[in-house]
Amino acid sequence: MKRRTVSRPAPESGERDPEVTLLIDGSGHPLTREIHALREIILGANPEIRDGVKWNAPSFRTTDYFATLNNPRNPRSRDRVQLILHTGARRKDVTARGKIDDPAGLLEWLAPDRCIATFTCAADIDAKREALQSIVRAWIRLL
Repeated sequence: MKRRTVSRPAPESGERDPEVTLLIDGSGHPLTREIHALREIILGANPEIRDGVKWNAPSFRTTDYFATLNNPRNPRSRDRVQLILHTGARRKDVTARGKIDDPAGLLEWLAPDRCIATFTCAADIDAKREALQSIVRAWIRLL
C-alpha cells in the first residue's frame, strides 16, 4: 500500500514548529531546558526567523537555513549545547570570518563560512543572550 504524506505549511513568523518541540522534548537530553532557551533566543533575534527540523536537528532559517543546534539525541554531546552557524546546505561564496563582531568570544571558527558557539548551562546562556542575538542578526545580514 502506498503511503500518503500530508504536507503542512511552514510555521508563520512567531510560531514554533511543533516538530522541533517534539524532537527536543523527546530527546532525553539533560539540557532540554537550555536547548529550548537557545531556540527562543535565536527566534527572538529577528521576526523573519523560522525553525524546523533539518539534518535531524533543530534548525533555523529566513529564506535558507543558516543555523543548527546540535542533534539533541547525539550521545557525544550530553554535557553541552552547540549552535552551528553556516550558510546553508549548498556551498555559497560567503566569508563570515572577520565580518561578525564577537566581543564576548562566543564563536569558534571551523571554516570561513562556518562557526560554532558552545553553551554548558542556563547561566552561561543567560549571560550570553544579547551577544548571541547580535551575532545571529549579523549572520543573517551576511547571507
